[in-house]
Amino acid sequence: MKSENYRICSRCIMDTSDPEIYFDVNGVCNHCHRYDDLYESRVVKPEERESSLAKLVKDIKKAGKGKEYDCIIGVSGGVDSTYVAYFIKELGLNPLAVHFDNGWNSELAVKNIEKILDVLKIDLYTYVIDWDLFRDIQIAFLKSSTPDGEIPTDHAINALLFKEAEKRGIRYIINGMNFATESMAVRMWSYGHSDFKYIRDIYRKFGSNHNLKKYPHFSLLGLFMYTFIYRIKVVSILNYIAYDREKVMSILKEKLDWKYYGGKHYESVYTRFYQGYFLPVKFNIDKRRGHLSDLIHDRQISREESLRAIKEKPYNDESLLKEDIEFMLKKLGLNENSFEKILKEPPGTFLNFRNSEKQIIFLKNIVNKLRKNRIISK
Repeated sequence: MKSENYRICSRCIMDTSDPEIYFDVNGVCNHCHRYDDLYESRVVKPEERESSLAKLVKDIKKAGKGKEYDCIIGVSGGVDSTYVAYFIKELGLNPLAVHFDNGWNSELAVKNIEKILDVLKIDLYTYVIDWDLFRDIQIAFLKSSTPDGEIPTDHAINALLFKEAEKRGIRYIINGMNFATESMAVRMWSYGHSDFKYIRDIYRKFGSNHNLKKYPHFSLLGLFMYTFIYRIKVVSILNYIAYDREKVMSILKEKLDWKYYGGKHYESVYTRFYQGYFLPVKFNIDKRRGHLSDLIHDRQISREESLRAIKEKPYNDESLLKEDIEFMLKKLGLNENSFEKILKEPPGTFLNFRNSEKQIIFLKNIVNKLRKNRIISK
């Protein structure tokens, strides 16, 4: 049941489930204005795409001359990372694929990764995290009562990519981020991708005595070193093209026999459970609102279509939901009572813990200015 103060944006479908949302006199939310403000600095103009992409490819090949690989990509088996792998091979680049195995890959994800890399003839390096350690980190985040339970995976992936690039002397990391379908940033829904201080504090309060040295991570100083000392560039190559998600999935199915998972980032069983059940039940957060709103902004879907889609349950298969919850409890070593206790704890946010938000905002503002002035890549 919606509260009396419930509001929804008149342009996208973001609503007051984001406690910090605000609206202009026309009922348009701050997320829409943010999209408009950042679009030009993040997405290459249609008339400049061919030349910008050609220059980028030339620079990557030049930096990788004489090396085994000229760039690094992360692979999860999902839509975006799979298309990056396909696209950069079409461009004639020679990537090393890096996969972070956190123990939650679905069988379909494993098959997709093996299949596409075999077809594309891309070498793979897989980092398998110490399960006892990672399990403990994930439980700590559940107990913290924040909506950031997937941050440990996201942070570790980025850390791993930087580490491998630095170790191998590779200057370019090419990621699957694209402004068209994932520009939404709601800090009360998800915070901490670059904030190891925050991750460490949650683990200090709710974790066991595992040493976090085995957990791939980076500090803000480390990020500075990777960027300015080792001169590693992170490129969102999908911002250099017209990225239509439906067309991309059709290409992947046709060219690589890729299989869809039924939801954004659902290649991970934990992500499917976390976004499809835990976030909506405990925090009233439905990540699909952000995903659909991005597609509205990029005119890939209408607002009316999005409103219909959001009415559907995140889990439209009750038997799969039951199966995922049972699997999750067993894998994490939790019983139903302890999980119910976690669900009933009052929701909190990253603000309840030590963090580096002020410094990160400062750095992001600098990066956005550099992008607008074309000093760094999209």
